[in-house]
Amino acid sequence: MALESLDIQNKLQDTFGEKVKHFRTEYDMFVFEVESPSIVEVMRYLKEDPSLNFNFLTDVCGVHYPESPVEEQFCVVYHMHNWFENKRIRIKAFLSGEHPHIETVSNLFLSADWQERETYDFYGIHFDGHPNLCRILNMDEMISFPLRKEFPMEDSGRTDKDDRFFGRTINNA
Repeated sequence: MALESLDIQNKLQDTFGEKVKHFRTEYDMFVFEVESPSIVEVMRYLKEDPSLNFNFLTDVCGVHYPESPVEEQFCVVYHMHNWFENKRIRIKAFLSGEHPHIETVSNLFLSADWQERETYDFYGIHFDGHPNLCRILNMDEMISFPLRKEFPMEDSGRTDKDDRFFGRTINNA
């Protein structure tokens, strides 16, 4: 019997209640949100429950939403895969913009080690309990996190990047 999104939703809601929410399908993938303090227990359940069997962590990444309320300015996105049913899910956990911290899942999935390091390196999201949370791609001396949207895309002093040269005009209306 095929694993359906509604079955996953019902099992998660029965087990975790209000800790899991906003179930939906986006681009043919089942998506839901988890309260960040519960991420490890929800992912452990998804991995170890024999009827769910999401035993492969495909991806961990971050997103920065600077215009969102401060308690939801960062998001950690997890993609899990059930190989037997060929079912993929996306899990989102929103974090505070002031102190973006979440528990590591590297003790559940070894693949999370480098993926969490990369997310830390580019977004400054701390994965509590990670065995070696340090920069992985950028220089150790860097004090900023380059994928945060708090920095301008271009150097405003560069004359070769003038909008007029790219067909973009500024309306002074």
